[in-house]
Amino acid sequence: MAVEAPNFMTSMTVLYQKVGTSRGLGLPFLASVTCMYPQQDGQSCYLETRFDRRLRMFGSVMFTIMNGGLKAVVWTDVVQTFSMFGALVLVAIKGTIDLGGADVVFQSAWNTGRLERPNFDINPTTRHTFWSQLIGGFVYWLQTNAVSQNMIQRYLSLPSVAAGRRALWIFVFGVCLLMSLCSYCGLLIYATYQNCDPLTTKLARAKDQLLPLFVMDILRDLPGLSGLFVAGVFSAALSSLSTCLNSMSAVILEDFVKPFVHKPLSQRTINWIMRSVVVGVGSLCAALVFVVEKMGTVLQLTMSLEAITNGPLLGTFTIGILIPWVESRSALTGGIFGVIFMSWLSLKAQYWVATGTIVFPHKPMSVDGCTYEFDRSLVNATSTSVYTTDDIFPLFRVSYMWYTFLGAAVTILVSLLCSVLIFGRNDPKTVSPDLMAGFVRRYIHGPDVTLNERGATNASGKNGKTLHESAL
Repeated sequence: MAVEAPNFMTSMTVLYQKVGTSRGLGLPFLASVTCMYPQQDGQSCYLETRFDRRLRMFGSVMFTIMNGGLKAVVWTDVVQTFSMFGALVLVAIKGTIDLGGADVVFQSAWNTGRLERPNFDINPTTRHTFWSQLIGGFVYWLQTNAVSQNMIQRYLSLPSVAAGRRALWIFVFGVCLLMSLCSYCGLLIYATYQNCDPLTTKLARAKDQLLPLFVMDILRDLPGLSGLFVAGVFSAALSSLSTCLNSMSAVILEDFVKPFVHKPLSQRTINWIMRSVVVGVGSLCAALVFVVEKMGTVLQLTMSLEAITNGPLLGTFTIGILIPWVESRSALTGGIFGVIFMSWLSLKAQYWVATGTIVFPHKPMSVDGCTYEFDRSLVNATSTSVYTTDDIFPLFRVSYMWYTFLGAAVTILVSLLCSVLIFGRNDPKTVSPDLMAGFVRRYIHGPDVTLNERGATNASGKNGKTLHESAL
């Protein structure tokens, strides 16, 4: 529902994010994932091994705020995948048949400029450009799949790095196919409502309501199918939410409770702690629904708020893997500064979006073909904000596609400055070779370096995993 709206309102430029997606999903195994395989406990353990426990706690806090761990039921993800693809294919086929064929859909999009060449504008305040989709999309998906605990634990559950690579490329194909289906559905929605815009008439009060409205319209003559579609959407969302809630309870128990308890916890106590966390966080998520509905489209909101923690977290891991002369205090200072900076930028920008001050232009829409009554005064309604977009500080108008990149860049820059000006440089040779990317390892320790005993032992332990040197 979040991807279809940009294609309905503007154009298919958001689809160019697939180029960045394929690169952002393909690179993790070239450096970060391979470095984490010896740890076998995921991203937090890597941070503690590369830096110290303070960085592990920092990573756990960032992870707890915005994500969850694995501990997932694999079959739940399988059902979720089939549910998503099945629902989209159903909508695409039925909607295309009703309109008279795919050529009608694409012709309508072409005539109104929704199929267009890439926008090569280098202005970072332009919402969707080729560069924001390529670079910003690459960094966003790099973080999601290279340093996210959700994905790292999935990789580590596989028997070898090679198996992880295969799973990753299958995921690349699946994501690109899913985004293509969503984009096509967006064009399908436009072709259906091009002469009677439901957003203008307030038949749909938010952009993310376009797909459910479309489904109700095209499936109204097929009893039960619209209900199955809605049930599929909710089951997919609830399966992801339940996974994150259960995994988050495990992370809080391991990193925020056990380290501060002097005697072992009983199984009864552990169960009560984990269940209390699930209930508390679940209640908070339900309450935040009333806030989220006033803060713009789900896609932009998700990428904007995630960048508060994901950008600094990506920067911290980049430092650990690629910049071995930065020590723990510098990395921690950079991470904290990155979180503060991105909180200020993201929350302030979302405030201006929610108040209607920052308005994103869209392609012309029409209501001339509407067959139902609505308030005609809504057609020319404008924002009542006392400010205009040009009055807003330019940094707050930067495209949300750059947010994760900015968070990582600020974290790395501050860490480097702290290393030079305050805390001093770390001796790169004191960093274990298996904690670095392959090309950094060879540069620091020489081309004939071998992995230390700890990494070799972990790599050939009882779980049978094999550690391969990074292709970088």
